Amino acid sequence: MDKQQLATLISEGKAVLGMELGSTRIKAVLIGEDHSPIAMGDHGWENRLENGVWTYHLEDVWTGVQDAYAKLAADVQSKYGVTLTKLSGIGVSAMMHGYLPFGKDDQQLAEFRTWRNTMTEQAAAELTELFGFNIPQRWSIAHLDQAILNGEAHVSQIAHLTTLAGYLHWQLTGQKVLGVGEASGMFPINDETGKYDQKMMAAYNQRLAAKGIAWKLEDILPGVLDAGEDAGVLTEKGAKLLDPTGTLQAGALVCPPEGDAGTGMVATNSVAVRTGNVSAGTSVFAMIVLEKSLSKVYPEIDMVTTPTGKPVAMVHCNNCTSDINAWAGMLHGFAAAAGKEVSMGDVYVTLFNAAMEGDKDCDGIINYNYFSGEPVTGLEEGRPMMVRMPDSKLTFANFARSLVYGAIVSLKLGMDILTAEKVQIDSLLGHGGFFKTPGVGQNLMAAALGTPVSVMETAGEGGPWGMALLAAYRVNRQEGETLDAYLNNKVFGDNKGSKAEPDAADAEGFNAYTKLFVAGLEAEKAATKSMR
Repeated sequence: MDKQQLATLISEGKAVLGMELGSTRIKAVLIGEDHSPIAMGDHGWENRLENGVWTYHLEDVWTGVQDAYAKLAADVQSKYGVTLTKLSGIGVSAMMHGYLPFGKDDQQLAEFRTWRNTMTEQAAAELTELFGFNIPQRWSIAHLDQAILNGEAHVSQIAHLTTLAGYLHWQLTGQKVLGVGEASGMFPINDETGKYDQKMMAAYNQRLAAKGIAWKLEDILPGVLDAGEDAGVLTEKGAKLLDPTGTLQAGALVCPPEGDAGTGMVATNSVAVRTGNVSAGTSVFAMIVLEKSLSKVYPEIDMVTTPTGKPVAMVHCNNCTSDINAWAGMLHGFAAAAGKEVSMGDVYVTLFNAAMEGDKDCDGIINYNYFSGEPVTGLEEGRPMMVRMPDSKLTFANFARSLVYGAIVSLKLGMDILTAEKVQIDSLLGHGGFFKTPGVGQNLMAAALGTPVSVMETAGEGGPWGMALLAAYRVNRQEGETLDAYLNNKVFGDNKGSKAEPDAADAEGFNAYTKLFVAGLEAEKAATKSMR
């Protein structure tokens, strides 16, 4: 569509909005009838470490959401000369899971505890044993149970427990619901019903009763919806929350809210069996849609679902690009001190491209990118650390390659379990900031995982675009039309992106790096215990 046609589409309220609250950026994407982005807005923010808890304040949530929306509206005005007043559909997404409890008067009872926290080890272990199902530390049920084990006073007052995506949706629509993919990170989902597992819920209610808790789990959890189902409409209150100027009108259809795992699957067309995607940003996770369940419970593998309820094996690592960002900032500062004007974008491109020139095994330079704990490698806390052998060549290229390897080596350790389980993957697509520099993150990820990795043009903005696609599906779906069919026929067509095959030499080098990385984990563990 040309600019005038897009202006008309926006004026008639036919555009669809997707928003996602990631760990470092809140992003908003507007799409047209062909599902391509037509306007964008974003807002940078950071989590806080307060009293040992990684958190975000809810007032910062709304400041960020409103700023991202205002920038998107300004982008619309600048590009098309029209004012954004109404939308046909909206979808909201956020970083996965975590803990947001509210009382009967809708008051927040405890700080938002994000996915990054690794404070629920006891609860996660006990629930995994109780259910015979792996419960990761970041899941909402693990946080809830740990709060009970800790004797936290607010627990008896809980009337509603949700995630950040669920909170946003609730405020915009008045509906306390979640998409099934996000719900599967609150409490296990039954593969057959697509709802919370009733046997596990009954077992947990017995646990609650034994601890003197009056409410039952079903009383406080959000409802569960499949992609495309009716999740309410944007209310007058919700429109004012998004756009305090009052310009945005109420009434847009709103799709079930999802986490960034679900939006990643949609943005990479990875919702069908034997497809998978890798989302690599502040955290990194790979999600593979399974043909059958795994042979046993693995603490390193989470079992979640697609936005339509299909079982998914997920390897999630808390740490990915944060250490790259930190080093890039230092290098930017060095350039400034040397009187050189270099943009942060140029620093990243230079760093990533240099990685391809380094020794395949980084010549013994190993980077532990652990800003926080990493369950895949059994660490409750993290201390970013770089170690090298005395005879390692500390060149810029080897240093850069070690940073890139360090961002994804923990993911490789988890994915090796699926390889041993003989899980079949027909296609693996990557998205997120790690893949922005062409031919680097994609190629080295393929070498690390031993499977081809494809990247689409939308790789850097996958999440909010994926959420916009879910909103468009809610608005446009025909009777009986599955999400798989909608994405294949109306969004992606034959576009599979650029594909990188694993390079044998890179793979051999990454395996050598991994071996040394694992050998040095004791040093990382010692640092977390000794450096206080």
